[in-house]
Amino acid sequence: MSDIDFVTIRPIVNGVARKVAVEPRQTLADLLREELGLTGTNLGCEHGSCGACTVIVDGKSVRSCLMFAVQTDGCTVTTVEGLASNGDMHPLQQAFWEQQGLQCGFCTPGFLMSAYELLQNNPNPSDDEIRHALSGNICRCTGYQHIIDAVRQAAQAGAAPAAATPDMVAAPAAAAS
Repeated sequence: MSDIDFVTIRPIVNGVARKVAVEPRQTLADLLREELGLTGTNLGCEHGSCGACTVIVDGKSVRSCLMFAVQTDGCTVTTVEGLASNGDMHPLQQAFWEQQGLQCGFCTPGFLMSAYELLQNNPNPSDDEIRHALSGNICRCTGYQHIIDAVRQAAQAGAAPAAATPDMVAAPAAAAS
């Protein structure tokens, strides 16, 4: 049995520069959950079908269960924990709360991240555009209408900007894991 070679990567996660040694086969989801303690990224199917593990990498939503952590070297990664600012919910999170766009909450982080990407690219989507953007996420509790209502409310509140950004990066020495 041979030793596994680790690869050092330097992603920016939720605005914080990280330096992490990972196995080449480690998924981004496992890095976020197990190494960085960002457990808001949920693992549902682990096949990319349910959307519970959706995060944003360089402005695009990805299934973190299907992406290798090494692929994020030099990338900006935003998880559901990166939406809130100074302890205040992001307007999208607030809208999900107010519109009851969640029940058990397991799928909610994936829906939030998919909706966040939508609002970044289309700050005033129609209901059909919202449905299309969220069509890769599965919820077994809500029936979806409250989720669509929440995204619409967030859009009307101007929720497009404001999540962890590179200009919020902490000093690498202090933030390195």
